Amino acid sequence: MKFLQTMLRVGDIEKSLKFYQELFGLNITRTKELEDATLYFLSDGVSDVEIELTYNHETPHEGYTNGSSFGHLAFETDNMDKFTEKLHSMGYEYLYSPFILPGHNLKIAFVN
Repeated sequence: MKFLQTMLRVGDIEKSLKFYQELFGLNITRTKELEDATLYFLSDGVSDVEIELTYNHETPHEGYTNGSSFGHLAFETDNMDKFTEKLHSMGYEYLYSPFILPGHNLKIAFVN
């Protein structure tokens, strides 16, 4: 078994593409037009895992809500300080600022 992708349904495709492309450096590998939606597949070009952004042509008026079962998407960076500068310059904030994971030599953070 091989993990292939995570699909996220988005209401604003331009804002979502900017977030994943400019902040995380992902690139669109392909798109697929469906009758009621457009699918955008993004990758870092290193791993085989992709994020699929699904943009339904008719987004519900009330938008989408996050389910309580979704946790997070994990990315690795070579330099947390440079990433933090970029994050803030793009107008984003951390939900949880960078911290050392107790019991591990690993610094993690969560982007809001």
